[in-house]
Amino acid sequence: MIKKSGKVQFLFWVFTFSVILYLSILWIAVSTFLTGEPMSELPEERIAELYIFYALLVLCTLAGTTVAIMIGNKRYTNRFGVMVILIFITFLAGKSLFG
Repeated sequence: MIKKSGKVQFLFWVFTFSVILYLSILWIAVSTFLTGEPMSELPEERIAELYIFYALLVLCTLAGTTVAIMIGNKRYTNRFGVMVILIFITFLAGKSLFG
């Protein structure tokens, strides 16, 4: 078994957690707003949950990007860069759909 440094392990787990958060945000948004029955009022619990998950996602992504740049790990710098682009595109798509 190859032993990795603590910094690379940190990057791996932060990236894994970021992907899990991103997929859960997509799951909640799609199941609530797109495939659910027509709503008479907004589900405030789901919206609060989305805000919390987005805040955690942004914090994890920025922490991973910062550490990857500081240790000079191009592999994770590129991965977190793609994650930032996905977050931005998802935010713009949600903003354009729901105003």
